[in-house]
Amino acid sequence: MNTKDKFIEELKQRTKKFAVDIILFCETLKNCKATSVITYQLIKSATSTGANYRAACRGRSKSEFFSKICIVVEEADESLYWLEVIEEANLSNDPKKLTRLMNEAIEISKIMTKAKDTTYKNLNGK
Repeated sequence: MNTKDKFIEELKQRTKKFAVDIILFCETLKNCKATSVITYQLIKSATSTGANYRAACRGRSKSEFFSKICIVVEEADESLYWLEVIEEANLSNDPKKLTRLMNEAIEISKIMTKAKDTTYKNLNGK
């Protein structure tokens, strides 16, 4: 397996781990009316991040890859948004895990944004 393929596989595993970690983290949140709505949205965006990255990797063209990677960037950023809401509303019982997940959302967003920007440049000859 070459370096690029290894990186892609590691990123697939990383985005899946992020989704699983989010699901497990949501089970530990304080119980209130807002928590069910927030966890629903957070779980949707976190699982969509990994699922759409896998779909992007299977893209039949650079344009299809670009389309899917744009969704990945959006979903990773949305995950960060919901984590920030949890932090600001003081809904977490585990601030260290929350911080770790926020950092992971930021890192995934940065990686995917770089992939999106590079693909855009390649598609548009820039």
